[in-house]
Amino acid sequence: MIDTIGTDIPEGEERLRLDIEDGLGILTLCYPQKLNAWSWEATRQLGIFADRIRFDDSIRAVLLRAEGRAFCAGIDVTALNGGAIEGRSVSERTRNYYEGMRWVHERFRTFARLPQPVVAAVQGYCLGFGFELALMADVRIVSDDAVFALPEAQIGVAVDAGGDLRIARDAGAGWAKLLSLTGRRIDAATAERLRLVQLVTPVDELTKTAREVAAEIAANAPLAVQGIKRGIDAYADAGMDAALDRVALNAAITLTSEDSRAGYAAKGERRAATFEGK
Repeated sequence: MIDTIGTDIPEGEERLRLDIEDGLGILTLCYPQKLNAWSWEATRQLGIFADRIRFDDSIRAVLLRAEGRAFCAGIDVTALNGGAIEGRSVSERTRNYYEGMRWVHERFRTFARLPQPVVAAVQGYCLGFGFELALMADVRIVSDDAVFALPEAQIGVAVDAGGDLRIARDAGAGWAKLLSLTGRRIDAATAERLRLVQLVTPVDELTKTAREVAAEIAANAPLAVQGIKRGIDAYADAGMDAALDRVALNAAITLTSEDSRAGYAAKGERRAATFEGK
């Protein structure tokens, strides 16, 4: 499994990059050759940068963006499956996956609960973990070519990081169930109608618009801004921690299932999977 302790990022293994400009922490997904696919290593790096941002008073707001034609196309199937977490038995492997997912949730929680507000700029594919990451931002601004989905059930695994819970919070339980149980994709206009995004812009205006919003937030009094964010989150996320623990357990069970093996194999071979519920 990935080294979860180290704080260094080896050269050539960068999945995210942090630049600080004019009071903004610009956090960039920088793996465009694989459509910014998500992995254990991406999660580790997110935690490193979240800790740096958290204690940097020069950062008043965060702009979360991505290089290339996609924000994040979801799980890197070559990095997350195939023995990434081992065990001497199915039970031990399930336990290890459970602890692994709790570690992922801790990294994501640090990011989602940054004192500084996060503005996400989303273009192209925003799928799976990518969608879940965007949903952790405080404000989402998306290009008109953005496409969203939680396709995990199609490959036999749980929605790992609470994206379905955040959709239920923002759009209602019915929409959370429809999107996560089917895995169907929605476009930017539908996401806006469901209140999952706040602004839709043409592709060539995305960066400018998102940066302007982040700068507008950064120009305000930081103690007031951070207090407002904490207050709204306390209301909106009531019960989130307990629900995420259930998510971690469900993820552990499904990630060690035969269905997930079949789902990952089918995904890699671009064919439909056959699931047996075991």
